Amino acid sequence: MVSYPDRDPRNARLPFHSSSTQRTPSVASSSRASQSTVRRHRHGRSLHGGSGGGSSAVQNEFPVFGVTGDVEILLKSRDGRQERKYILHRLILSQCSGFFEDSMNEDRNRPDQESSARRQSTNAGDAQRSGRWRYELEYGRSEDDVPVLVRRPVSSSSDFGREPSPTSRPPPLRPKPAPPQNGFFRSMANFSALHVTSTAEDPTSELFRAYDNFFRIFYNYPPSLDNVNIANAYVESKGLLQLADMYDSLDIIGPRIDHHLLRFQSRLWKQIAKYPASYLKLGFLARSRDIFREALVHVVGQWPAGERQLRGAVPQRVLELIEDKADELEETKARVEAKLFRLTLTTTRGERVNPANDWLAWIVLSLWRQWFAEKTTPAPASILKDSSARASRDSSLAAPPRHAGLPASLNPHDRSVPPQPTAPPLNTGRVFRQVGAGGQAYLDHADLKRFLRQAGPDVYTRDNLRRAERRLDELKNLAAAAVQPLMRNFLELDVREAGISYLTCSRLEERDWPWEED
Repeated sequence: MVSYPDRDPRNARLPFHSSSTQRTPSVASSSRASQSTVRRHRHGRSLHGGSGGGSSAVQNEFPVFGVTGDVEILLKSRDGRQERKYILHRLILSQCSGFFEDSMNEDRNRPDQESSARRQSTNAGDAQRSGRWRYELEYGRSEDDVPVLVRRPVSSSSDFGREPSPTSRPPPLRPKPAPPQNGFFRSMANFSALHVTSTAEDPTSELFRAYDNFFRIFYNYPPSLDNVNIANAYVESKGLLQLADMYDSLDIIGPRIDHHLLRFQSRLWKQIAKYPASYLKLGFLARSRDIFREALVHVVGQWPAGERQLRGAVPQRVLELIEDKADELEETKARVEAKLFRLTLTTTRGERVNPANDWLAWIVLSLWRQWFAEKTTPAPASILKDSSARASRDSSLAAPPRHAGLPASLNPHDRSVPPQPTAPPLNTGRVFRQVGAGGQAYLDHADLKRFLRQAGPDVYTRDNLRRAERRLDELKNLAAAAVQPLMRNFLELDVREAGISYLTCSRLEERDWPWEED
């Protein structure tokens, strides 16, 4: 079973993150001190902040901390019709995001002379607004550009300490999931683009929702992600992880995404089996061991089927891990195949069977080896096809087609040979699973009966059929024991119920996690 991180609902409204990856542990005491000051001077505080009696009270709850907040973040749509505002804390933003930490500390890293000259040139209004920061969402010239937060100077019209509009009220502590959006195609494979994939009609609303979940997690609020439709949850989680990757906060956002998706249990494992490459990228960004392991086993079992989708979309060390595991799997298969081809039967005196000492057991052994060789070896190219193709080309050169203006499919005198479809790659995983199952999974009673009947009436007798079945079952048991290293399943799914034919015996060791190097 998969274990989930504990989430204490009593801590859901604390204005600091409780993760072990905090950069500034002192933020908890600072936030509690500021809140205790507010509580001493403001009695009868409601759920949304402010006093219980007057409407002019200043909000001091997420998303607008009008009393204690010192960072203003303004989100606007490209056309300027939609707007959302946050007033948050520098300490919390800095401890949860490397982007905010570097951006708000850049003034302190400048030379003292430059800082002194700047302090002398500030007026009274700037001094009053010192220690505050402002960020706006900036769009590029092209619609393909990714909107990012850019630091701006604090203006005199800033809303620090003002009562926010009713639309800026904080969301409920445990919001209901958004209703699933229908009628829109979702691509589960295109994960390389940095844009937030939208399942709604308004992409700006989805972008605002991603930013809202981004800041909610900073303040230990549960993100508003779909907990009914796993396809919607994947798209929303992907957009949130893309923001976390942009603003250097994957260590904070990733565990929440991991916790939310793992709640889907079997539906998640089935979805990973359908789109392993997409969930491999998501699991890597979220630092989710369970999701990444499950997706990697699928990818390695089908490699190199997902190479085009993953190359350039994941770091090189992830590709190297996949290739290493695929090479290990091929080496294990080669050892097992060699062992299977060396299998033999013995007589009652312990001698290897041959046509002289046990002809019936020898032909049963030959039948099994022929079946295994055909199932694990590509069919040879036919020589007759090549000769007929050359003859057709020679004849077409000697007698050019009369109806040259017609397409080749409609020209009765066109003797060129159409290209032959390439044969699909052999699915050796299915063959090894049949060998591992043994019994009537392959070369069953009807196959053996048909084989002995072709040998002639002297061989096809009831007694010989029973003896041949016993020796074939003996050989199948030896083969099933030889393929056991390939029969291990490291998926959460049952391969039989899911209909998985490729091998799922790749295992990740503790040293294999690719993000441990970060």
